[in-house]
Order: sequence, then C-alpha cells, then structure tokens
Amino acid sequence: MPKVTALTGAGMSTDSGIPDYRGPAGLWNKDPDHEKLVTYPIYMSDPDIRRRSWLFRHDSPAWTAEPNAAHRALAALPDTWIITQNVDGLHQRAGSPAGRVLELHGNMFRAVCTSCGRTGTTREAIDRVLAGDPDPACHACGGVLKTATVMFGEGLDPAVLDAAVEAAQGCEVFLAIGTSLQVQPAASLVRVAAGSGARVIIVNAEPTPYDHLAEQVIDAPIGGAVPRLCETLLAGG
Repeated sequence: MPKVTALTGAGMSTDSGIPDYRGPAGLWNKDPDHEKLVTYPIYMSDPDIRRRSWLFRHDSPAWTAEPNAAHRALAALPDTWIITQNVDGLHQRAGSPAGRVLELHGNMFRAVCTSCGRTGTTREAIDRVLAGDPDPACHACGGVLKTATVMFGEGLDPAVLDAAVEAAQGCEVFLAIGTSLQVQPAASLVRVAAGSGARVIIVNAEPTPYDHLAEQVIDAPIGGAVPRLCETLLAGG
C-alpha cells in the first residue's frame, strides 16, 4: 500500500450531521452573520459576540455526532497521516491514532485563556453562560476565554503546520477530501504534496482551485467514494 496523507475539510463530516461552511447549505450561506462568531478581532472586542459564540458551540451537532463511513475507512488505512481542518474529533473517535491526526484548526471541546494560556473545557464555559454568566472569564487571571480552535484572523500552531507540511512532503498519495481548498495555508498543502511527487486525488462536491494538480477528481458523495477509494489503496492501487 502506498504511503497516504489525507487532508479533510468540513465536507468529511456532513454525513455525520455536521453542516459545512461554504457549500450550498453551508453555515456562511445560510447566515453570514455566523462568521462574526468565529472571527478573532470581533470576538475579542465584543462581549456579546463571545456570549453568542459560546451558545453557537452549545448548539453544535458535533457534541452528539458519530463518525461516518468515510472516517472509518480512513482509520482502516495503516500508517496514514490525517491533516484535518475540522474541530469535531471524529477522526480519533473513528479509530485513527491521535498521534497521526493533525488538527490544523484546533479542537472545539477544549477552551483556552487568551491571556495566560490556561486550558479547560468548552463544556464548563458553556455551562457558565447557561447559568447566567454573559462572558465567562479565566478563573486564573480574568482573561478572555475562547475555544481552542483557530478563528479567522488567528495564525495556526507552527508545530502542527510544520508536521502537516512534512506529512504532505513524505507521502506517495495525497487525498483532499471534503474541502473547498480556499482556506490557506491548509489548501497549499496540495501543492506541497504534488511538488514532492505525490499522486493527488481530490474528493469534493464542488470544483476547487487545485483540481488541475490532481490525478483524479471525484465529485461523488463522500460517504461512498472514500470507502471505495480506501479499498483501492489497501489493495495497492
């Protein structure tokens, strides 16, 4: 079996009941105001946006979502690196080793203080909002809390990004699944992989800016296409 690295986006989790962002039924198209809730400068400057952002997380279907067939198919590929733009933890729950899942945009179930770096859980912060605290602050220093996700306007963790670049450079097959490939620097990993000689396969419902670099572009539903693709890779294809 070839060495595989997979980059996954929001489309990977739609079969688990988590809507994507930029698709026809995506969050940004249905309610563009939602983007303010995950934009760092706005979040940091507006307590009401922070309150609404915690409630937005409270209502996320990710709390009860289960891994789908595509997550499980990737988990069955041995020694595969998964670089994910998702914050839902479904790859790990499907059985992919946590040490081989690179969460480019963080994880929604953890919270962090923007001042002192103290970490906690998103659930605890949400519970404080539901109990009447309109803007829960850090217990240690009084700083602003946020989920441990990378918001618009924030930089990625350099260590995670470096590991993702290394995984893209070191693979023989690079899969881009359920991502519009519009968000940088994640999207540029396709070019990194192609430039290092990897076969690029893109599975996405809509065209992407990197389709011209792909050996194969698959626009079939991810829940069926990814398991079939993984079977082919397991067979050495």
